[in-house]
Amino acid sequence: MKFLEYTPLDRLNDFLSNLNLGERQIKGTLEAYSCKHTGTDKRLSLSLENEILDYLGKSSDTDSSSPADFLLSRSSRKTLIYLVLTLYHMYPDYDFSAVKAHQFFTEESWDTFKQIFDTYMFEASKEWVETNGGSSLLETVYKALDEVVKLSDCEIYSYNPDYDADPFLENGAIWSFSFFFYNRKLKRVVGFHFCCLSNLVADGFHMDSLSYEEDGEIFDDMDM
Repeated sequence: MKFLEYTPLDRLNDFLSNLNLGERQIKGTLEAYSCKHTGTDKRLSLSLENEILDYLGKSSDTDSSSPADFLLSRSSRKTLIYLVLTLYHMYPDYDFSAVKAHQFFTEESWDTFKQIFDTYMFEASKEWVETNGGSSLLETVYKALDEVVKLSDCEIYSYNPDYDADPFLENGAIWSFSFFFYNRKLKRVVGFHFCCLSNLVADGFHMDSLSYEEDGEIFDDMDM
């Protein structure tokens, strides 16, 4: 996977890097990758493929609730591996399991993404228009994505892991969404994560930390 630089994405990332809205802040990042494997990706891809095949071998054919059906297709496994590799590149310190990740990916439509974006990024969109004028934030996102991955030919996936398996979740998170836009023909994928954080919780963590440090200094002066 090769990181791809696009000016339209950089512009959006600059805006979404730390959008302070008083008691809360909105953060977002868009990263584009070519699905061409590097040396490390080849080894990781093989490891993920073996993990999936091992899972399929252990799955019961009679278990109708098993998610294995989707993974029986080599094309589907390949798509999943690209998505997981994208997660690895976006969050290199986190260890992702292909089988577990599969259970958290859901194929979506642009309309679903638009509805979520319009609802949760309403304040960010107002701030964008006030700051930049012209096209709305959603229109700008659409044009940027279309330039990179041609949305008409894209498969769109959301990623909604359990709380303890979410690498995107930060202290004070109020809500968090992750979408992936994958163009099979172009062999490109864009990961888009956006979230809302409470500044009050963040300040609380900061104050707790300061209080702890001050207590430590007091105890340092005491003869234990």
